[in-house]
Amino acid sequence: MAEHENGLPENPQWQELKLPQLLFTDTVRELHATIGKEWDYLQRSACQTAAGRALWKHVVNDPLADLLAGETYLKSIYEKIKKDRLNNAREISGVILAIRTLWFDSQIEAALNSFNDREAQVVLLGAGMDTRAYRLGYLKNSDIFEVDFPEVLQVKATLIQAAMQSRDEQQHLKMTAKSLTRVAADIRENDWLEKLQISGFKPEKNTVWVLEGIIYYLSHTQAMQVLKIIADKSTLVHTVLLADFMNKPSTTLSSSTFHFYSDWPDHLLPSLGFSHVKLSQIGDPDAHFGLMHDPLNLFNKLRSLPRSLQTHPDDGTPCCRLYLVQASGSPNQTTPREESVIT
Repeated sequence: MAEHENGLPENPQWQELKLPQLLFTDTVRELHATIGKEWDYLQRSACQTAAGRALWKHVVNDPLADLLAGETYLKSIYEKIKKDRLNNAREISGVILAIRTLWFDSQIEAALNSFNDREAQVVLLGAGMDTRAYRLGYLKNSDIFEVDFPEVLQVKATLIQAAMQSRDEQQHLKMTAKSLTRVAADIRENDWLEKLQISGFKPEKNTVWVLEGIIYYLSHTQAMQVLKIIADKSTLVHTVLLADFMNKPSTTLSSSTFHFYSDWPDHLLPSLGFSHVKLSQIGDPDAHFGLMHDPLNLFNKLRSLPRSLQTHPDDGTPCCRLYLVQASGSPNQTTPREESVIT
């Protein structure tokens, strides 16, 4: 198989793992040691996401990703990528994360454009090691709110500060968003919206809500509560929700980590009050980004099967799907409608 068929250019930049010198400074080493010793699996998933973005830097522009990921996670995912390449795997480790990142990037921009140049807010729930406020120029008129555990936000802020003060990075790094506010809150609790508003979030202002790589870590009750809170805001002002959902078979990948799932998020969200819902799967025209060429890779094979199937008819393996969902609503849209192709 030619390398480009599984989403790889002929000479990908991560062919050899080169760790930035900043990772070996005392401050950064101590921070990542704290992550390894004190953070739980949900908090550490933020570093895994950053590592995936760093190692797919030939398609994802995130200059802070390797610093935020840390040596341990960079080496772990690099070894998986190396093994996949040696085995000519149809899906290279991290490709889902690369596509997911690019999809959210493009959809945030589209959502902001839908507000007709009005100022807007972007709320990243479970923001983790996200750096969009530093890397996306189209956020120049947007106020960004990052909501996450206080220890996650503090470590990230310290790491980014170290990068900004580094001689190697200081000429390249600057905040591209209009403003950035970090809000220490746990979205599994009942007070996160109150804390968000105290921090300057304005309920009457057009808002893009981003739930990337987080909702399936929540319990059903917690996830539904978060979605209902966001849906309620759509009765007040133009609101866009961007989220990725796992189907039920996907949660079996880790019996202790993933909890919430929805086989039909394009049915669920209209029932909560969203008036427009669009669903995509990895490999669809808007969730491809030139990385899904092989028609026989897992994702393209699943796209050809009815979504109602839980196991693959050829080999009985679980049909693990990741749905990328854009939903919106506004006060003048009161009739839920659904625009997904259902099979």
